[in-house]
Amino acid sequence: MAANPLQHLMPTCSGARAAAAGAAFGAAAADDPRSGTLRVNEIFHSIQGESTWAGEPCVFVRLTGCPLRCTYCDTEYAFREGGTTTVGDLVDRVLAFGCPLVELTGGEPLAQKRAFDLMRLLSDAGRTVLVETSGAVDIAPCDPRVIRILDLKTPGSGECEQNRWTNLADLRPADEVKFVVTDRADYEWARTVIAERGLATMVREGRLRAILMSPAWAQAAGQEVSGSPGLEPRTLAEWILADRLAVRMQVQVHKVIWDPGTRGV
Repeated sequence: MAANPLQHLMPTCSGARAAAAGAAFGAAAADDPRSGTLRVNEIFHSIQGESTWAGEPCVFVRLTGCPLRCTYCDTEYAFREGGTTTVGDLVDRVLAFGCPLVELTGGEPLAQKRAFDLMRLLSDAGRTVLVETSGAVDIAPCDPRVIRILDLKTPGSGECEQNRWTNLADLRPADEVKFVVTDRADYEWARTVIAERGLATMVREGRLRAILMSPAWAQAAGQEVSGSPGLEPRTLAEWILADRLAVRMQVQVHKVIWDPGTRGV
């Protein structure tokens, strides 16, 4: 059997090892960051489905590879599928859409170190850049203009131990923290984290833009993910209201517009 080119991104990586793996992935860029390479799964123009930016047109750059295997992952195809291209080519392709909002996603986009070059160059070009990250990789190298959406993994994800808690100290006023909730135990865990880590206080004081809470969508088991039965949005809404929890509930708008299994949206 041929060696797996993404073996270094397999789920046995800890958050620290994932960061080290990312540092090793991607060709050297020498003096020109545009010459560095990234492994890309897809690029598409769609409606932003999550975060406080939901509803806005957005160009998505989905990078290949991820060190995690969340139970509810709906992009298993991004673990390995994709081709290699230069950072400069990616910048040109994104700008050609003429859309002011761009998001890097995955997989885990920050597992490839040239993603930081891509985000910086897109910011230089006047784009508002979001990055959706699992939080298993250090977010500090992101350009100060980049908006980080930090997805803290709940126990129901199966990857809770991968949370890199030191990332919370690097959060900025435009950043957002996200929890995907699969059941009541996940909800209570998230509620505790919000209280103990002072996240609601950070939002009130303007040091964090928002706390997002999402119900997990039902996800069938795949080749590498175990699947999840999902959680009814109404159930999560009722828990939030009962506790008067200071969060912004969200659903994945793109899965309401299009069939949940549709790619490129």
